[in-house]
Amino acid sequence: MLAHPMQRDDAGSARASLERRLREHREVFLETFGRPVDAPRLFFSPGRVNLMGAHLDYNGGPVMPMAVDRGTFFAVRARADSRVAFASTLEPGEVVFDLAQLESARAGRWFDYPLGVLRELAGRGTLSHGVDVLFGGNLPVGAGLSSSASICVGTAFALAEVWGLGVERRELVDIALRAERGFVGVQCGLMDPFAIGMASAGQILWLDCKDASWEHLPIDHERVAVAVADSGVRRELAQGAFNQRVAEAARAFEALAPFAAGARVLRDVPLSVLEAREATLEPHIARRARHVIEEVARTFAARAALLRGDAASFGARIFETHRSLRDLYEVSVPELDCLVESAAAAPGVLGARLTGAGFGGCVVALLERERADEALARIGEGFAARFARRPGVRVFGGDPGPREVQL
Repeated sequence: MLAHPMQRDDAGSARASLERRLREHREVFLETFGRPVDAPRLFFSPGRVNLMGAHLDYNGGPVMPMAVDRGTFFAVRARADSRVAFASTLEPGEVVFDLAQLESARAGRWFDYPLGVLRELAGRGTLSHGVDVLFGGNLPVGAGLSSSASICVGTAFALAEVWGLGVERRELVDIALRAERGFVGVQCGLMDPFAIGMASAGQILWLDCKDASWEHLPIDHERVAVAVADSGVRRELAQGAFNQRVAEAARAFEALAPFAAGARVLRDVPLSVLEAREATLEPHIARRARHVIEEVARTFAARAALLRGDAASFGARIFETHRSLRDLYEVSVPELDCLVESAAAAPGVLGARLTGAGFGGCVVALLERERADEALARIGEGFAARFARRPGVRVFGGDPGPREVQL
């Protein structure tokens, strides 16, 4: 669950909170791995919310994510031998690997993600020494805020720094993506690691996943705020459903591509082609295709609204995206729908939609900043009236991306 409803942070308090949490994380590291002379180095990797471009990344479409000021903590210290020890503040025990003979099969546990990254880094050449790593953080796991990409990109960044590998940020994205796809087995798109690895504080990333072109877009944080409401429904069992949506979108493209000259991804298929061929598709495949094709157009419209400073129009596109995710892509759940409905009825809410893959997790909302407190309270009240529990609702700030933090 996220923090107490209506909690808000400015940049200064968020920075102070991060430093305090990292001091605590360092102390847990020393209790876990011992207290020789060398203190661990401390790193942070943010999570992300995606405002527009839902389920478009693996369909070659445009997306509009923003890194947030919650994420994964890493404490890392070099060892004298070739062993790598991982521990987490979220689970008891340690797991140890040897750089000379890394595990070749995933275990189905949390450490598969950093292990996949470790295997990618080891494939670049000989690593000079082992390390002890303690993972932690303040990003809820399984909430749709990309905790998996946060840990993968952050692991790649922290270990590359400790080993002096000189890895550029763009390459960190590819390392994280290969680890999650190839080793962990989640057929995710480019967006999540890119949104984290190439983040710029206070801006929205525009990423075209067809050609990986990107730029940062301004958002007026004086006028609007980005809030996240946690449904409390976790997505631990949703990996198979996500991979199923990837496969269904691929089937839609396979069926429609012969009728769309030059199409390389589903994003390229015109709506007219879908409408002409819709009756030949299985109904659920047609729904997946319609969501993707219409979401591409919505995302370009949202970009245009953002650039002309029309926050109301931008927010309206966000609401439309949730309806499409609910009805066409079928990745919502009642708790997420309730949060969006409560947001739509609250004053000062410009737009709201589930964020991440769906099947649980969080809703992201675009708010008028001056009415944010009232809006957050109303969202919480609407959800509590139906589910008899308070969701965590809070305003999130932006983040500059993975980095080492000096205390």
